[in-house]
Amino acid sequence: MAEFPRRDGCKTVIGVIHLQPLPGTPFHRDGTLEETVDIAVRSAVALEHGGADGCLIQTADRVYSVADESDSARTIAMGLVTDAVVRATGDGFQVGVQMMRNAVSASLAVAKVCGGSFVRIGAMVGMTLSPHGMVTPDPLRFMEYRRKISAQHIAVVADVDSMHFSWFGGGKTTAEVAKAARIAGADAVSLCHADDDVTLHMIDSVRAIAPHVPVVLAGGTHHGNAARLLAAADGAFVGSCLEREGWGTEIDAARVDAYMDIVRGIRR
Repeated sequence: MAEFPRRDGCKTVIGVIHLQPLPGTPFHRDGTLEETVDIAVRSAVALEHGGADGCLIQTADRVYSVADESDSARTIAMGLVTDAVVRATGDGFQVGVQMMRNAVSASLAVAKVCGGSFVRIGAMVGMTLSPHGMVTPDPLRFMEYRRKISAQHIAVVADVDSMHFSWFGGGKTTAEVAKAARIAGADAVSLCHADDDVTLHMIDSVRAIAPHVPVVLAGGTHHGNAARLLAAADGAFVGSCLEREGWGTEIDAARVDAYMDIVRGIRR
Protein backbone atom coordinates (compact mmCIF):
# COMPACT_ATOMS: atom_id res chain seq x y z
CA MET A 1 0.00 0.00 0.00
CA ALA A 2 1.04 3.61 -0.50
CA GLU A 3 2.34 5.34 2.62
CA PHE A 4 0.17 8.18 3.84
CA PRO A 5 0.37 9.75 6.30
CA ARG A 6 3.83 9.26 7.75
CA ARG A 7 3.99 6.76 10.60
CA ASP A 8 7.29 7.94 12.10
CA GLY A 9 5.78 9.75 15.07
CA CYS A 10 5.35 13.03 13.20
CA LYS A 11 1.96 14.51 12.47
CA THR A 12 0.99 15.08 8.84
CA VAL A 13 -0.77 18.41 8.29
CA ILE A 14 -2.56 18.88 4.97
CA GLY A 15 -4.11 22.25 4.20
CA VAL A 16 -7.37 22.17 2.24
CA ILE A 17 -7.55 24.46 -0.78
CA HIS A 18 -11.22 25.05 -1.60
CA LEU A 19 -11.63 25.89 -5.28
CA GLN A 20 -14.31 28.08 -6.75
CA PRO A 21 -16.77 26.30 -9.09
CA LEU A 22 -14.91 24.93 -12.10
CA PRO A 23 -15.81 24.86 -15.81
CA GLY A 24 -18.34 22.16 -16.55
CA THR A 25 -20.36 22.94 -13.40
CA PRO A 26 -23.52 25.07 -13.24
CA PHE A 27 -22.18 27.82 -10.96
CA HIS A 28 -18.87 28.40 -12.73
CA ARG A 29 -18.34 32.00 -13.80
CA ASP A 30 -16.77 32.19 -17.23
CA GLY A 31 -13.31 33.72 -17.25
CA THR A 32 -12.45 32.90 -13.63
CA LEU A 33 -10.32 29.77 -14.11
CA GLU A 34 -7.03 31.66 -14.31
CA GLU A 35 -7.80 33.41 -11.03
CA THR A 36 -8.75 30.07 -9.45
CA VAL A 37 -5.40 28.59 -10.50
CA ASP A 38 -3.49 31.60 -9.17
CA ILE A 39 -5.21 31.50 -5.78
CA ALA A 40 -4.62 27.76 -5.48
CA VAL A 41 -0.91 28.22 -6.23
CA ARG A 42 -0.54 31.07 -3.74
CA SER A 43 -2.36 29.01 -1.10
CA ALA A 44 -0.15 25.98 -1.70
CA VAL A 45 3.00 28.10 -1.48
CA ALA A 46 1.69 29.65 1.76
CA LEU A 47 1.15 26.17 3.18
CA GLU A 48 4.63 25.07 2.18
CA HIS A 49 6.28 28.20 3.59
CA GLY A 50 4.28 27.86 6.78
CA GLY A 51 5.58 24.32 7.33
CA ALA A 52 2.58 22.20 6.32
CA ASP A 53 3.26 18.81 4.76
CA GLY A 54 0.99 19.25 1.78
CA CYS A 55 -2.37 20.35 0.44
CA LEU A 56 -5.65 18.82 -0.64
CA ILE A 57 -7.13 20.48 -3.72
CA GLN A 58 -10.88 20.15 -3.26
CA THR A 59 -13.69 21.25 -5.55
CA ALA A 60 -16.47 23.38 -4.12
CA ASP A 61 -18.96 23.33 -6.95
CA ARG A 62 -22.14 23.73 -4.78
CA VAL A 63 -24.08 20.93 -6.48
CA TYR A 64 -22.68 17.56 -7.49
CA SER A 65 -23.45 14.28 -9.15
CA VAL A 66 -23.50 11.44 -6.63
CA ALA A 67 -22.00 9.06 -9.20
CA ASP A 68 -18.34 8.38 -9.87
CA GLU A 69 -18.29 10.73 -12.83
CA SER A 70 -16.99 14.16 -13.82
CA ASP A 71 -17.64 16.51 -16.71
CA SER A 72 -14.66 16.58 -19.08
CA ALA A 73 -14.14 20.34 -18.72
CA ARG A 74 -14.20 20.02 -14.94
CA THR A 75 -11.64 17.21 -14.97
CA ILE A 76 -9.30 19.13 -17.29
CA ALA A 77 -9.62 22.26 -15.14
CA MET A 78 -8.78 20.26 -12.03
CA GLY A 79 -5.76 18.90 -13.86
CA LEU A 80 -4.59 22.40 -14.71
CA VAL A 81 -4.90 23.50 -11.08
CA THR A 82 -3.14 20.40 -9.77
CA ASP A 83 -0.31 20.64 -12.30
CA ALA A 84 0.27 24.31 -11.42
CA VAL A 85 0.37 23.54 -7.69
CA VAL A 86 2.77 20.61 -8.15
CA ARG A 87 5.10 22.76 -10.27
CA ALA A 88 5.05 25.60 -7.71
CA THR A 89 5.95 23.45 -4.69
CA GLY A 90 8.86 21.23 -3.73
CA ASP A 91 9.29 17.50 -4.13
CA GLY A 92 8.49 16.78 -0.48
CA PHE A 93 5.20 18.69 -0.54
CA GLN A 94 2.28 16.25 -0.91
CA VAL A 95 -0.53 17.26 -3.23
CA GLY A 96 -3.90 15.55 -2.98
CA VAL A 97 -7.00 15.66 -5.16
CA GLN A 98 -10.68 15.40 -4.21
CA MET A 99 -13.37 16.01 -6.77
CA MET A 100 -16.67 16.16 -4.95
CA ARG A 101 -19.14 14.52 -4.41
CA ASN A 102 -17.44 11.22 -5.14
CA ALA A 103 -15.75 11.47 -8.54
CA VAL A 104 -13.04 9.13 -7.34
CA SER A 105 -11.83 7.82 -10.71
CA ALA A 106 -11.35 11.32 -12.11
CA SER A 107 -9.60 12.38 -8.90
CA LEU A 108 -7.22 9.44 -9.17
CA ALA A 109 -6.54 10.14 -12.85
CA VAL A 110 -5.71 13.78 -12.14
CA ALA A 111 -3.38 12.82 -9.29
CA LYS A 112 -1.65 10.20 -11.41
CA VAL A 113 -1.13 12.37 -14.48
CA CYS A 114 -0.36 15.65 -12.73
CA GLY A 115 2.05 14.46 -10.05
CA GLY A 116 -0.24 14.24 -7.04
CA SER A 117 0.52 11.87 -4.18
CA PHE A 118 -2.92 11.00 -2.76
CA VAL A 119 -6.67 11.23 -3.21
CA ARG A 120 -9.36 11.68 -0.60
CA ILE A 121 -12.57 9.70 -1.10
CA GLY A 122 -15.82 10.83 0.46
CA ALA A 123 -17.37 7.36 0.25
CA MET A 124 -15.43 4.15 -0.34
CA VAL A 125 -17.57 1.43 1.22
CA GLY A 126 -21.25 1.26 2.14
CA MET A 127 -23.54 4.12 1.19
CA THR A 128 -24.11 7.63 2.48
CA LEU A 129 -27.03 10.02 2.01
CA SER A 130 -25.97 13.46 0.77
CA PRO A 131 -27.97 16.61 0.00
CA HIS A 132 -27.70 15.63 -3.65
CA GLY A 133 -28.85 12.03 -3.29
CA MET A 134 -27.54 8.65 -2.23
CA VAL A 135 -23.82 8.12 -2.79
CA THR A 136 -23.16 4.47 -3.63
CA PRO A 137 -19.46 3.73 -4.09
CA ASP A 138 -18.01 0.86 -6.08
CA PRO A 139 -14.66 -0.04 -4.47
CA LEU A 140 -14.02 -2.96 -6.81
CA ARG A 141 -14.37 -0.79 -9.91
CA PHE A 142 -12.22 1.92 -8.35
CA MET A 143 -9.44 -0.47 -7.36
CA GLU A 144 -9.50 -2.08 -10.80
CA TYR A 145 -9.09 1.38 -12.33
CA ARG A 146 -6.27 2.18 -9.90
CA ARG A 147 -4.40 -0.87 -11.14
CA LYS A 148 -5.29 -0.17 -14.79
CA ILE A 149 -3.57 3.22 -14.74
CA SER A 150 -0.69 1.99 -12.49
CA ALA A 151 -1.63 4.36 -9.68
CA GLN A 152 -0.94 2.07 -6.73
CA HIS A 153 1.58 4.64 -5.48
CA ILE A 154 -1.20 7.23 -5.17
CA ALA A 155 -2.43 6.88 -1.59
CA VAL A 156 -6.17 6.59 -0.90
CA VAL A 157 -7.62 8.30 2.17
CA ALA A 158 -11.25 7.28 2.78
CA ASP A 159 -13.73 9.18 4.93
CA VAL A 160 -15.42 6.77 7.35
CA ASP A 161 -17.33 9.16 9.64
CA SER A 162 -17.36 12.85 8.79
CA MET A 163 -19.26 15.70 7.16
CA HIS A 164 -18.92 13.75 3.90
CA PHE A 165 -19.79 10.25 5.07
CA SER A 166 -22.12 8.56 7.53
CA TRP A 167 -22.89 4.85 7.10
CA PHE A 168 -26.44 4.73 5.76
CA GLY A 169 -28.88 2.50 7.62
CA GLY A 170 -26.88 2.13 10.81
CA GLY A 171 -25.48 -1.14 12.06
CA LYS A 172 -21.82 -0.26 11.54
CA THR A 173 -19.54 1.50 14.00
CA THR A 174 -16.93 3.97 12.83
CA ALA A 175 -14.25 1.39 13.59
CA GLU A 176 -16.02 -1.28 11.55
CA VAL A 177 -16.33 1.08 8.58
CA ALA A 178 -12.63 1.93 8.90
CA LYS A 179 -11.71 -1.75 8.86
CA ALA A 180 -13.93 -2.35 5.82
CA ALA A 181 -12.34 0.58 3.99
CA ARG A 182 -8.89 -0.74 4.78
CA ILE A 183 -9.78 -4.21 3.48
CA ALA A 184 -11.14 -2.61 0.29
CA GLY A 185 -7.82 -0.88 -0.30
CA ALA A 186 -7.74 2.41 1.61
CA ASP A 187 -4.28 3.43 2.79
CA ALA A 188 -5.68 5.65 5.56
CA VAL A 189 -9.05 6.74 6.93
CA SER A 190 -10.35 10.15 7.90
CA LEU A 191 -12.94 11.04 10.50
CA CYS A 192 -14.19 13.90 12.65
CA HIS A 193 -17.10 15.12 14.76
CA ALA A 194 -18.16 18.55 15.96
CA ASP A 195 -17.62 17.35 19.54
CA ASP A 196 -13.90 16.87 20.22
CA ASP A 197 -14.57 14.18 22.81
CA VAL A 198 -16.55 12.18 20.27
CA THR A 199 -13.71 12.54 17.76
CA LEU A 200 -11.22 11.21 20.29
CA HIS A 201 -13.50 8.29 21.08
CA MET A 202 -13.78 7.45 17.36
CA ILE A 203 -9.99 7.47 17.03
CA ASP A 204 -9.63 5.14 20.02
CA SER A 205 -12.24 2.77 18.59
CA VAL A 206 -10.43 2.57 15.25
CA ARG A 207 -7.11 1.94 17.00
CA ALA A 208 -8.71 -0.94 18.92
CA ILE A 209 -10.15 -2.79 15.92
CA ALA A 210 -7.69 -1.76 13.19
CA PRO A 211 -4.46 -0.67 14.90
CA HIS A 212 -2.43 -0.40 11.71
CA VAL A 213 -4.79 1.98 9.92
CA PRO A 214 -3.49 5.57 9.85
CA VAL A 215 -6.15 8.00 11.09
CA VAL A 216 -6.43 11.51 9.62
CA LEU A 217 -8.75 14.14 11.07
CA ALA A 218 -11.28 15.01 8.37
CA GLY A 219 -11.80 18.53 9.67
CA GLY A 220 -12.80 20.35 12.81
CA THR A 221 -9.36 21.32 14.04
CA HIS A 222 -8.26 24.87 14.73
CA HIS A 223 -5.57 26.63 16.71
CA GLY A 224 -7.47 26.02 19.94
CA ASN A 225 -7.90 22.23 19.74
CA ALA A 226 -5.19 21.05 17.34
CA ALA A 227 -2.79 19.97 20.10
CA ARG A 228 -5.38 17.79 21.80
CA LEU A 229 -6.78 16.16 18.66
CA LEU A 230 -3.52 15.66 16.81
CA ALA A 231 -1.95 14.05 19.86
CA ALA A 232 -4.30 11.15 19.14
CA ALA A 233 -4.43 11.17 15.32
CA ASP A 234 -1.75 10.66 12.69
CA GLY A 235 -2.59 13.76 10.72
CA ALA A 236 -5.25 16.29 9.81
CA PHE A 237 -6.95 17.98 6.90
CA VAL A 238 -7.07 21.65 7.92
CA GLY A 239 -9.14 24.26 6.13
CA SER A 240 -11.10 27.20 7.50
CA CYS A 241 -8.77 28.21 10.34
CA LEU A 242 -5.94 28.71 7.83
CA GLU A 243 -7.96 30.74 5.32
CA ARG A 244 -7.55 34.49 5.39
CA GLU A 245 -11.23 35.43 5.31
CA GLY A 246 -12.96 32.19 6.23
CA TRP A 247 -14.03 29.13 4.26
CA GLY A 248 -13.22 29.19 0.56
CA THR A 249 -10.71 32.04 0.64
CA GLU A 250 -6.96 32.16 0.18
CA ILE A 251 -4.74 30.47 2.76
CA ASP A 252 -2.60 32.74 4.92
CA ALA A 253 1.02 31.71 5.62
CA ALA A 254 1.05 33.33 9.07
CA ARG A 255 -1.95 31.26 10.17
CA VAL A 256 -0.25 28.14 8.84
CA ASP A 257 2.94 28.97 10.73
CA ALA A 258 1.01 29.48 13.98
CA TYR A 259 -0.84 26.18 13.51
CA MET A 260 2.39 24.33 12.78
CA ASP A 261 4.01 25.79 15.91
CA ILE A 262 1.28 24.07 17.88
CA VAL A 263 1.77 20.81 15.99
CA ARG A 264 5.53 20.86 16.51
CA GLY A 265 4.90 21.19 20.23
CA ILE A 266 2.94 17.94 20.45
CA ARG A 267 4.84 15.39 22.47
CA ARG A 268 5.83 12.46 20.29
